[in-house]
Amino acid sequence: MNASVPQSEAATQAQAAAPEPKKGPGSIEVTPKAVDAIRRQLAKRGTPESSLRLGIRGGGCSGFGYVIEFHDGEPHARDRVFTYGDVRVVVDPKSLVYLNGAVLDWEQTLMRQGFKFLNPQEKTSCGCGHSFTV
Repeated sequence: MNASVPQSEAATQAQAAAPEPKKGPGSIEVTPKAVDAIRRQLAKRGTPESSLRLGIRGGGCSGFGYVIEFHDGEPHARDRVFTYGDVRVVVDPKSLVYLNGAVLDWEQTLMRQGFKFLNPQEKTSCGCGHSFTV
């Protein structure tokens, strides 16, 4: 560290120089609205240190279904952890194959309120919006 630069300014410069997280293989994005919704749900649940687990499971009318659930405790050894401020989102490696490039958003309309996946891996989805094929 340069002795003529105050430590707080040096820390700011180091943060500015730090590379942004890369998007690409094995990445997902969580919108600011979804991060706020996750934070609210964790606070309402009384477990702000928990994570939100995203994944997929076989089943549903189209072959795969999305999974969104709370995850208490530490992530599993092979989980990919995405951090958005104080919010952690964890995804297992098998699900990440099908969620690569996906965006988790929060929508609130007169008809519906909840999380919504925008997934480029999705080839078709069923009418219910909860299952899909790749």
